[in-house]
Amino acid sequence: MSLLEVKQLTKNFGGLSAVSMVNMQLEDNELVGLIGPNGAGKTTLFNLLTGVYEPTEGVIDLEVDGKKKSLIKQKTYAITSMGLGRTFQNIRLFKDLTVLENVLIGMHEKNKVGTIASIFRTPAYYAAEEKMRIEALELLKLFNLETKVAELAKNLPYGEQRRLEIVRALATKPKILFLDEPAAGMNPQETASLTSLIRQIQKEFKITILLIEHDMSLVMDVCERIYVLEYGRMIAHGTPDEIKTNEAVIKAYLGGE
Repeated sequence: MSLLEVKQLTKNFGGLSAVSMVNMQLEDNELVGLIGPNGAGKTTLFNLLTGVYEPTEGVIDLEVDGKKKSLIKQKTYAITSMGLGRTFQNIRLFKDLTVLENVLIGMHEKNKVGTIASIFRTPAYYAAEEKMRIEALELLKLFNLETKVAELAKNLPYGEQRRLEIVRALATKPKILFLDEPAAGMNPQETASLTSLIRQIQKEFKITILLIEHDMSLVMDVCERIYVLEYGRMIAHGTPDEIKTNEAVIKAYLGGE
């Protein structure tokens, strides 16, 4: 049983088919790329998988405790609690909260202590809060943000804001992490650092990562398998070496008859 199985997934906006009959499988502990020209439907597909959009038709099944569970019509918070975490093409941090507070928000879904404990601030509540704080600091240290815990998110340099968004997604303890163009706006040095960071994430957390990225060198460098979208349809799937020489992919990026 695949960790995530997508069959015939389609999303229509009026008369436009943004995603059409897409099939995809993700297995445990692998790093998979999703590429395609601008407007190919990559972010729309992410939004379908994470509950932001509801599909027009199709199947999205996640393996939960050895059983298939449909993600169709599930709320975004429910999908997060089942093990899907994501970042966004445009950074969506709580910019007026501190770095530490941003990470703690991501942790709360998996660290509930009950209404009574929360209202009356019982010892169990304080123990849970301290446990989350320690875990958050450990995560931030792993991503070289431990000296920035008290800074407001909006005051971080762009590259560090990107890293913080990844940390917050990891704080939800996902089985699958969706990274939507994490290198967007980065300089070559920041991109090289991100490449190393993505490898580190998979090694440390042993999770599946699905990566959307326009930086082809990054995708080819870190991904084991790659899916290619064009005009909402999946036109190719294979290893980086297979994708590099695929005629349909070359045509999609370079044009031609």
